[in-house]
Parts: sequence; C-alpha cells; structure tokens
Amino acid sequence: MYKQIPYLKSVSTLPNYKLNIEFEDGVKGEIDLGYLVGRGVFSFWNNENNFKNYVINDMKKIEWGNDIDMDPDAFYLKLIGKTFFEY
Repeated sequence: MYKQIPYLKSVSTLPNYKLNIEFEDGVKGEIDLGYLVGRGVFSFWNNENNFKNYVINDMKKIEWGNDIDMDPDAFYLKLIGKTFFEY
C-alpha cells in the first residue's frame, strides 16, 4: 500500500543555514543545510541573505530562485528517522 508523505505546512530560516520545518501532520524540526553551501548551485548561498529568501512553490517544494528547489520529502523522512522504504 502506498502511503503519501504529508505536505509541507511551514518553513522558516534559522542562523547557519538551517531550516525550521513543519508538516501538515505535526512533524516538525530543524534541518541543517550548511554542508551544501558553496557546492555547485549552492554557491548562491555564500551570501546567507540569499538563503533567507525562499518561497514554497505550488508543488510544495522549497525554492531559491530559478536554480535551487528541494522536495521536502527527504526532510520529513530524516525528521521521523525512517528511509523511504521503511515509511
């Protein structure tokens, strides 16, 4: 049986390239994206103000400009401590 990961409810940025995320089912927590800064397209985040300027697009993905978008499903799985197959 296929189980859908809940949609992203809210996001806010924290210092040092972290996100505070909440999903529709109440799961919430911090996600550290600092390890990506300066790598490829993530050099856009070298200025931390660019990291703070995100939107949640119509597909419920977190988006920074035209080059960076992240599907929050992986964040959800990390917060609940399960792999995709375990979920």
